[in-house]
Amino acid sequence: MSNKIKITLPDGSIKEFDKGVTGHDIAMSISEGLARNVLSTKVNGQVWDSSRPINEDAHIQLLTWNDPEGQNTFWHSSAHLLAEALEELYPGIKFGIGPPIANGFYYDVDFGDKELQGEELEKIEQKMLELARQKNEFQRSEISKKDAFDYYQKKGDEYKLELIDGLNDGEITFYQQGNFTDLCRGPHIPHTGYIKAVKLLNIAGAYWRGDENRKQLTRIYGITFPKQKELKEYLELLEEAKKRDHRKLGKEMELFAFSEKVGLGLPLWLPKGTMLRDRLENFLKKAQVKAGYQPVITPHIGNKELYITSGHYEKYGKDSFQPIAAPSDDDSKSDEEYLLKPMNCPHHCEIYKTKPRSYKDLPLRLAEFGTVYRYEQSGELHGLTRVRSFTQDDAHIFCRPDQVKEEFIKVIDLVLFVFNSLGFEDFVTQVSLRDPDNKQKYIGGDEVWDKAEKAIIEAAEEKGLNTVIELGEAAFYGPKLDFMVKDALGRSWQLGTIQVDYNLPERFKLEYVGADNSKHRPVMIHRAPFGSMERFVAVLIEHCAGNFPLWLSPEQVAVLPISEKYAGYANKVYNELESNDITGFIDHRDEKIGRKIRDAEIKKIPYMLIVGEQEAADGKVSIRKHGEGDVGNMSLEDFKSFFNQKVTDSIENK
Repeated sequence: MSNKIKITLPDGSIKEFDKGVTGHDIAMSISEGLARNVLSTKVNGQVWDSSRPINEDAHIQLLTWNDPEGQNTFWHSSAHLLAEALEELYPGIKFGIGPPIANGFYYDVDFGDKELQGEELEKIEQKMLELARQKNEFQRSEISKKDAFDYYQKKGDEYKLELIDGLNDGEITFYQQGNFTDLCRGPHIPHTGYIKAVKLLNIAGAYWRGDENRKQLTRIYGITFPKQKELKEYLELLEEAKKRDHRKLGKEMELFAFSEKVGLGLPLWLPKGTMLRDRLENFLKKAQVKAGYQPVITPHIGNKELYITSGHYEKYGKDSFQPIAAPSDDDSKSDEEYLLKPMNCPHHCEIYKTKPRSYKDLPLRLAEFGTVYRYEQSGELHGLTRVRSFTQDDAHIFCRPDQVKEEFIKVIDLVLFVFNSLGFEDFVTQVSLRDPDNKQKYIGGDEVWDKAEKAIIEAAEEKGLNTVIELGEAAFYGPKLDFMVKDALGRSWQLGTIQVDYNLPERFKLEYVGADNSKHRPVMIHRAPFGSMERFVAVLIEHCAGNFPLWLSPEQVAVLPISEKYAGYANKVYNELESNDITGFIDHRDEKIGRKIRDAEIKKIPYMLIVGEQEAADGKVSIRKHGEGDVGNMSLEDFKSFFNQKVTDSIENK
């Protein structure tokens, strides 16, 4: 029997190695420089320690800091380093979980009666760096369930004991670096010395296992880098992100607010924010009408039976707002129960069923800006990006199987039009397909899935999209295409989504009569270019730092009279602008003109029109542009032409 195995590299080349070769060994066979930078190894799709032996033929990828999975490994190991530092500084503490996240890592810790203070973070950072310099290796060991249980029972850590209880014997591993041991499946970087820069970002509370009825632990967030320069750049980015925070700008620009009396996670749209939303909605509604969509409106609640039929109650019922019982009448108790609408799609299925459909009627495209309600734990709520009430730019396309690809291409065109018009130019699309090794968890046969997946991939290729394919990421009811957009700070957000659905047409027994005069099931396509209005507006605010495209700005001009003496002329100017659909306001406050300008700048007003004695005498306005300063004097007619051209440019130049 051969002691050799074949290793296939990402470029397709195949090399032979002895059994037991490691990712580090393979890297060394290529170059020492590469070996120094390898953090972990992807083996047949799974990420391993670079020191873990490979004993069979495998496809491998050597992961460095430049790979997202390499960074994931780096931050996972950093969470262990944080735990080691904490245990040295605060003996007797207990640990929950410590995973990597999109940017950095966290660890949930039970400090007992102690409350960790923010000023202690620097001391913990220094201890982490001290331990990192020891270059302690991360050592993996397999352990029996009994031995693992005995270890943590002796240590007195009930959180780890609870985690072990849910694991299968033979699948449990420990990792040790220095004097610290943790229950962990890995993978990890070769040793702690790779970690050169550390920043603990903040402290928060987190219920154990996300259960509000369990103990609240202390969650410490942090981030690390292999170079100090990269940490410096990241912290500068964080500072810029704070300036762009949609919660801060939303308050300053008077766009939205929250009230505890109204309820957590239930946004109140203020007049200016409502104007912004209306413009976004009207922009998409106009595009949808051109694309053949028909508008519909559905109620904010639905009978519980509707969501039982759709499957939403079974899947989300426990974590949703609970059913609303209908009041009893005089004679008997009512059995009716209603739910706040968690999704729009079941309602649209019922609209489809309002009359018989022929193959000639398809595709049927129904669109609605529908508000839905989903319960989020209070600790998960975050401005407009995570709320309990949000409005989706929802549409559902009911089509024949042979129309799926064409409809997908049309929806892609609509999403690209939205993104280009609003300045989102950096994005990738994720094609989410079935797990070929676990087909039983999906509804529908191979034939319909193969056709749908092929249609999505071909549609994305025809449109020249930058795509990544993810196996096993499809929804149980069909494959999907998600648009992952990068904002001005390089952060990635999922905004638009397109999903194929074979499940709801089956559940609702939707039918159309085909050319063969037989009944057939339509295919349903879900699509939402914005995703939700709340999330989209939040991302848009942070992307453009509140400097909206001119056509979208709720207040496009501020008329600033130098003193009360020129209020009459200011009113005349404003009325003239308003009659030409240029929106804004007059600042009649008894303040110096410098203060009025500063306040207009804070509110991100695109143009400031200053009027005083000379302007009133000449019938002109003195114009300042936000962030740039003086533009010059113009007559009102010239300004209107200038403004309208700028609006046109702000749309056409995208």
